[in-house]
Amino acid sequence: MSKTYFHTELAFGRWFELSLIEQLGNIGGEVSRARLAQGKDNARFERASDRALELFDLTLADPRWRGRLREIGRAREVFCDAVLGGKEYHSTLSDLDRYFTGFALAARRHF
Repeated sequence: MSKTYFHTELAFGRWFELSLIEQLGNIGGEVSRARLAQGKDNARFERASDRALELFDLTLADPRWRGRLREIGRAREVFCDAVLGGKEYHSTLSDLDRYFTGFALAARRHF
């Protein structure tokens, strides 16, 4: 059984052409969407959270970041904590949104 991707074009190659800053900026877009939907629209919140996790997983699968897997994996873990209420790390989607916005802004400056 094959996996269904939200980001089909990205999953089949294009993601691996993006820089780490661009990848993290795109993850940030989904984090932002999840933050905006949290507590207001559960279906939108879940879809944005699932898309963010998919992008985290694609980033972790990118062989170029082999030496950065620990920090990318930790960011994914903190995101999961925030989605589940921040009990482990006291993380919030607002905090993560601010963190990832820096990557999105940096990626825009390069292009």
